[in-house]
Amino acid sequence: MGYLRGFIPWIVAGFVSGFVDWRWGAVSGFASGLLLLLQDRRRGVGLDALILEASTIAYFAWVGAVAVARPHSSLSHHTDVLSFAWLAATAWGTLAIRRPFTLGIAKRQTPREVWDMPEFVRVNNHVTSAWGTGFTFIGVSLAVAGAVDAPAWVGIAAHVVGLVGPAVFTKVYPARVQARLQAAQAPVTAVPQ
Repeated sequence: MGYLRGFIPWIVAGFVSGFVDWRWGAVSGFASGLLLLLQDRRRGVGLDALILEASTIAYFAWVGAVAVARPHSSLSHHTDVLSFAWLAATAWGTLAIRRPFTLGIAKRQTPREVWDMPEFVRVNNHVTSAWGTGFTFIGVSLAVAGAVDAPAWVGIAAHVVGLVGPAVFTKVYPARVQARLQAAQAPVTAVPQ
């Protein structure tokens, strides 16, 4: 649930934008992101586990400021592409500075003794790369779909592929690496001759 919780403000903003308008969507995304961040901080969650939440708040603060100052801005027609470009930049940026955004989340769910293992960091690099790839795929797909006036199902399909793929990878890949490491550490028994 750690990864999915980080997407709640994006879902809230999309829902509100669809039924009211983009200004209220940005405000609700900002408010729900801030609320979740404050709840996590009160629970003692470290800032390294809240990179996605902090990035989300920054995005909605920026979009909200533009939306309130210029409600008829052409930006309102591109927030879908911009949101995934922002998320992709967050993922790729955290990899560039060698602090994958998934690392802090994974530490909340993993025993402390594995945190410094190279495999743990490598797994999180791959998981963050999967999310970065998914976000990039959605952003590019939405931009192309908008440019060629593709039917709505194209954007929906891009969302499904770009989010389900990394979610499945996040669930399956770490478990496979852990099983491989445990198998490599299992004692070798002598075979009778």
